[in-house]
Amino acid sequence: MLNKIMKKNIYKLILPFFLLILSSCDQQEVEFDFSNEQIAVFDAFEWDFSKQNILKVEKLKNNISVIFGYGGNILVSTGKDGTLIVDSQFPQLKNNILDEIKKLGGNHIDYIINTHWHFDHAEGNRAFGPTGSTIIAHENSREFMKKNNNINIVLVEYPQQAYENKSLPTITFKDEMKLNFNNNNISLHNFGPAHTTGDTIVFFKEDNVIHFGDVLNIDSMVFIDSGNGGSLSGMIKNLEQALKIMNKETVVVPGHGEITNYDTVEKYLEALIIAKEKLLEMIDMNMSLEEIIENNPIKNLEEILGDTTVLINRSFLSITKDQAIEKEL
Repeated sequence: MLNKIMKKNIYKLILPFFLLILSSCDQQEVEFDFSNEQIAVFDAFEWDFSKQNILKVEKLKNNISVIFGYGGNILVSTGKDGTLIVDSQFPQLKNNILDEIKKLGGNHIDYIINTHWHFDHAEGNRAFGPTGSTIIAHENSREFMKKNNNINIVLVEYPQQAYENKSLPTITFKDEMKLNFNNNNISLHNFGPAHTTGDTIVFFKEDNVIHFGDVLNIDSMVFIDSGNGGSLSGMIKNLEQALKIMNKETVVVPGHGEITNYDTVEKYLEALIIAKEKLLEMIDMNMSLEEIIENNPIKNLEEILGDTTVLINRSFLSITKDQAIEKEL
């Protein structure tokens, strides 16, 4: 009996120190080497990671919030099951992100869902994966994370390095995956190639919140990574399928930009359909990419789609690739 009491008291004494050690491990300074080419991209986007107050937070519903920053929007779910985030931004912002999560009632990040493999959404894996966070992504995203890739954003090109083993997703899926976490039935959907070949749209059923990743970007421009298999037709298909699992009250988290709604997704979809039709007309007239950019048949859609130069460039590659495949069939 005395031994049991002593053990209980020892546990009470040790537990706070153990938790403190865990917390300090999460808060260790993160330093990663970036190439001159990568730093040049950070500079082009004017991302200064030494600045204060880079992040801002908006509460959505119940225990769901969004962290905005330099990279893709991070959705945060905190509660009895722990902390889950959708996308992880940059390793340089690890401590900033953890500080905001603690303000929301969370602590260690238990799960990360990557909407895709691009550096501004998933590079934070390199900071959180080694601390024990379980990472979930589409199977194609994992394959891209395992190797070096160039991302041609037209204005700049980012040479993304292969991720370390502890930064890779350990759980992957093909078409759909479901999990229950913090009183939400969460469904992960891949509707085929869109922004990339490994996009994941994440729907929180009970709170009626959806995270699109970069299938929906309402911040500055539409970017399709057609150099790595992204597809304009696939973007349209993904948006059409996502609307089927939403309703008019669904809270929409885009990959970049402010929180929005069902109507915005509909308008975005309609604009992309019109853009595809107009670009197809010019391509069928054997107009070159330069001629199409000069004439810009979709400039009137910029209020919805942002600057259309990058969209035309990447869509031209996407459409001509699709046409070449159709000819071979």
